[in-house]
Amino acid sequence: MCGIVGYIGKKRAMPVLLDGLKRLEYRGYDSAGVAILENTEVKAFKKVGRVENLLKAIETAGELDSMAHIGVAHTRWATHGKPSEENAHPHSDEFGKFWLVHNGIIENYEELKKELSESGVKFSSETDTEVVVQLIAKEMEAGLSFEEAFRVALKKLRGAYGIVVMSADEPEYLMAARNSSPLLIGVGDGEMIVASDASAVVGTTKKIVYLEDGELAKVSADGLKIELIAEAGKELKREAETVDMDASEIEKDGHDFFMHKEIFEIPSAVLNAGRGRFIASEGLVKFGGIEEIKSKLRDIDRIIISACGTAAYAGLLGEYFIEELAGIPVEVEIGSEFRYRSPVFTERTALIVVSQSGETADTLAAVREAKEKGILVLGIVNVVGSTIAREVDCGIYTHAGPEIGVASTKAFISQLTVLLLLAIYLGRQRNLSVNETKEILADLEKLPELLDSILHREKLAKKLAKKYKDFTSMAFLGRKYSFPVALEGALKLKEISYIHGEGYPAGEFKHGPIALLDEKFPVFFILPSDDVYEKSKSNLEEIKARQAPVIAIVTEGNKELMRMADDVLEIPKIANILSPFLSTLWTYLFAYHVADMKNLDVDKPRNLAKSVTVE
Repeated sequence: MCGIVGYIGKKRAMPVLLDGLKRLEYRGYDSAGVAILENTEVKAFKKVGRVENLLKAIETAGELDSMAHIGVAHTRWATHGKPSEENAHPHSDEFGKFWLVHNGIIENYEELKKELSESGVKFSSETDTEVVVQLIAKEMEAGLSFEEAFRVALKKLRGAYGIVVMSADEPEYLMAARNSSPLLIGVGDGEMIVASDASAVVGTTKKIVYLEDGELAKVSADGLKIELIAEAGKELKREAETVDMDASEIEKDGHDFFMHKEIFEIPSAVLNAGRGRFIASEGLVKFGGIEEIKSKLRDIDRIIISACGTAAYAGLLGEYFIEELAGIPVEVEIGSEFRYRSPVFTERTALIVVSQSGETADTLAAVREAKEKGILVLGIVNVVGSTIAREVDCGIYTHAGPEIGVASTKAFISQLTVLLLLAIYLGRQRNLSVNETKEILADLEKLPELLDSILHREKLAKKLAKKYKDFTSMAFLGRKYSFPVALEGALKLKEISYIHGEGYPAGEFKHGPIALLDEKFPVFFILPSDDVYEKSKSNLEEIKARQAPVIAIVTEGNKELMRMADDVLEIPKIANILSPFLSTLWTYLFAYHVADMKNLDVDKPRNLAKSVTVE
């Protein structure tokens, strides 16, 4: 959620730290801060709001060109304590010797804070984070070294953390540690960058070492020592990995917002997710990442899909895909609920987890629960080297590329592509015919071109956005494949325009929610010409009888619905199972333009974070 950057090396630290913070802005935050160490003097700056506010404060103080070569920086998303300069990171002990940044939640901070307060320590913030840095300082008073004090303090913490801390008295290194919150180290030429996300380091280096849970690291300009928190003196050897990410991939390329750019990358996202994975003319689907477990997949008779947010809606469509094409019963479980249930597994159950970041805390907990029970776990993630990617038995990367906008778009469509191909793969292991497979894959090959045709009609979505932007609520309805699209469309409208959108199965709408309808309550109805079309049309007639304005997504050439709906958005004819890809794109364009016309920050919606790495 929050963003961490730490630097030590031959360059001036301030520009590197600020550049890292700018690259982490997409994660969502409400305040930002930086602390640099120059000649044993620490200079710290904190501001509520955007990194730009922080930059102006640093420029005003004349410290942008500081010769400091070590520092830590942070973007905070408030958990404990309101957004304020006092609660912003970095936090220091009461004497300003140690400066610390932290992602996560310290669950036992109240009891630790009470102990420290009773011993005379004075706190200046409402955060759980300050407890950690005060604890390190307190351990130092007992005669421990900085490294030893850091380790002892960590052993007293319960909860999730990614931590980086520097000492004013020891400018030769930073200390870092991880437990259930991502942290990595970019290895450069005579320099190191510690960060919570690879996007913060790719401007400097593509060589990365990932910390694992329960590890700490001593990071100097030309060296790295990793040990277990629980066991001093046993150094762990870890080779640097090369990340396939270019700094240019996280630029807007002429678009006003990253979200707009990413919507326009959806056709290529489908291509990338399917590249090398199917041959339509042969009805063949293959995945290198699951080849070694194909015999186990053939034997499974039940699948659980666990995910959160948009990924969970992808999972709902995955449920339809797998049950229809492979005949395997599927249950979709919200990660934050699944982790607190007592799920019943059998030997032939498989868990599929879906996560854009590969760091989603609740989804990761589902992985660990299933692994503990000896269940086969398959991951569908976008970020190579992420925690989920490393911990699952096997996985499939979506290859969507960096997604900077907080509201997910191209990642969702990539997930759908992979889930559809996986459903076909499982189906071909069972009773799915090669002819049916060829038909679906032939349409999948055409899909990027069809998506592109919708993007060329973007002005229609913009026109409707202008018409509907001042309404305060909207229902999104659909049946079968279109129901998860309704949920996703409503979520996007809520996330970026702050208009209440409610996704609902069309057949259930008359069982209560129809009471909301009048001329001030629009309905966005996803209604392609599929096998539930007649049922959906009946629902539309009920809605029109209540005077509610209707936007309908329809299949091209459907003149009947053009007469019934107030406004129509058309999708090209395609296999029913692929219609969600096209319908979803229209909901994205609509939500985007509503938010843009309301002059909102589309990429960084209030209160939201890109990667939810805490409960």
